[in-house]
Amino acid sequence: MNVVLVVNALASLVSAGSSILGVVRPGVLLAAGEPVTEGTELYARAYAVRAVPLGLALAVTLLAGAPGAVLWPLLLVAGLAQVGDSVIGARHHNRGMMLGAGAFALLHLASAFGLAR
Repeated sequence: MNVVLVVNALASLVSAGSSILGVVRPGVLLAAGEPVTEGTELYARAYAVRAVPLGLALAVTLLAGAPGAVLWPLLLVAGLAQVGDSVIGARHHNRGMMLGAGAFALLHLASAFGLAR
C-alpha cells in the first residue's frame, strides 16, 4: 500500500478524533482565553457529526485499496473541508487549528490531484 495513502488515512482519523475530543472537552480546541458556551458545545457536536463520518469513510476507503477514481473525490472533499477549518483557525487566531488543518488540506488536495491525473 502506498505510504501517502496511509498518511492520508491517518490524517483523516486524527481529524475525526479531534472532533470527538471537541465534543468531550469543547474548550480544548478553542484559542486561549475563549470561553466555552452552550453555542460552543452545539457547534462542537455539529462539527463532529460531519467530521467523524467523513474521516472514517475516507480512512476505510483508502485502507481498503479503492481505485483512484473513488479516492480522489473523497480526498478533494476532505481537503476542502480542511481548508475551511484552517481558515476558521486563522480567523480565530488559533494557530494549531490553522496549521494542522492547513497541513491536512495540502496533503488531501495534493493526493486528490495526483490520483485524478
